[in-house]
Amino acid sequence: MEPRFLLLSDVAAELNVSDSQVYHMVRSGELPAIKIGGRGQWRVERTRLEEYIARKYDETANWVQSNPLIDRDAE
Repeated sequence: MEPRFLLLSDVAAELNVSDSQVYHMVRSGELPAIKIGGRGQWRVERTRLEEYIARKYDETANWVQSNPLIDRDAE
């Protein structure tokens, strides 16, 4: 059974980015997370991560549609 909540380092590994990039995404509000414990450690719920990934796929598809690849050999 997969854990419900992930460490920021786990999220970084899943996304193949740095821990600091994930921290920035969390602090900016781009990736929903919670602070827990006396030391205020960040945790990302797995379902929120999956929603974030799906949202990024949609954003990327929209960007690709708005920025068509130009065939430079056709010029």
